[in-house]
Amino acid sequence: MQGTVRTFDPVTRSGTVFLDDGTVLEYGTRAFDAGPLRLLRAGQRVNLAVADGVITYITLSTFPLPGE
Repeated sequence: MQGTVRTFDPVTRSGTVFLDDGTVLEYGTRAFDAGPLRLLRAGQRVNLAVADGVITYITLSTFPLPGE
């Protein structure tokens, strides 16, 4: 799944993304820390792993998700 970064808090390493249909989902520290990133900025395209409506992994759209 892909989305666009809406917000990112560098202190908590969490934030929100817009899905392509306009839905806003939150991602927590655990999802951010699971990937290789150090920070995100608003407007960046990202790849997302989602389980039961919760983002479990977030990375840039140019990086593969685990298992791909």
